[in-house]
Amino acid sequence: MKIRSFVIAYALVLAILLFADRRPKPSTSDRYSHVVDLTSGGSAIARSASSGNPVAPESATGNGGSLKTRIVAPDALIPGTWTAGQIPAERLVAPLVVMDAPRAQSGSASQISLDDIADWEAQHGVMPQGAVVAIRRSAADRSTFDRSLSNLPPSDFSASKLSTPNQGADTDLIPITTEAARFLMDARYTTGFAIETAADLRLDRTLARQIALHGNYVVEDAAHLDALPATGSLIIVAPQKSNGRGEGRLRVLAMVR
Repeated sequence: MKIRSFVIAYALVLAILLFADRRPKPSTSDRYSHVVDLTSGGSAIARSASSGNPVAPESATGNGGSLKTRIVAPDALIPGTWTAGQIPAERLVAPLVVMDAPRAQSGSASQISLDDIADWEAQHGVMPQGAVVAIRRSAADRSTFDRSLSNLPPSDFSASKLSTPNQGADTDLIPITTEAARFLMDARYTTGFAIETAADLRLDRTLARQIALHGNYVVEDAAHLDALPATGSLIIVAPQKSNGRGEGRLRVLAMVR
């Protein structure tokens, strides 16, 4: 009886060991290799997500280390919607998709169209739902349109965002058409957009209203988008929780695989 019990116990232990050995090992594909600071004027060093060691220094942007990247919350476009501090936390940590805007033609704005989205998805697959879409300009357009917020007059970024635009001001359209943005918000459930410049949303009131009504936000003056892959990254947008305004400065990080 003792021998029989020993054999049964041995067989059970052996089965457990074999089962444990056959379990799939943790995949390393979901690990992030480094972090890129997308904040203009902030620390531009990408650090290893696991060790914290610098891995790829980037050229710093901004003047004197002054952070200028900011968020345009829905309340800045339609008063009474979410302010920067009211945006739910789950919408501030999201998959990051990076698209390249077409080069601007003479006399026209450089904006992503529905065809551009179709081409992107044909190459990279369907965009993950709930993503933030970052839009990079071509090198030629970046040198033309890139500007510092320090050159702009102070603004409380209130409902006047939707007032009659000042045609003489240094302004720029958000680099995506209304139709393309609505498709992303309706069909891909995007949570926000990140762009390399400051955009005057008064120039497209229809798009501005749609962004606010969909609960999306716009991150202006994002830096180092050229250091990111088209897909596979995670963005962390961190406005101040106490900020009750429709806009505010913030820190933006991208975790890159």
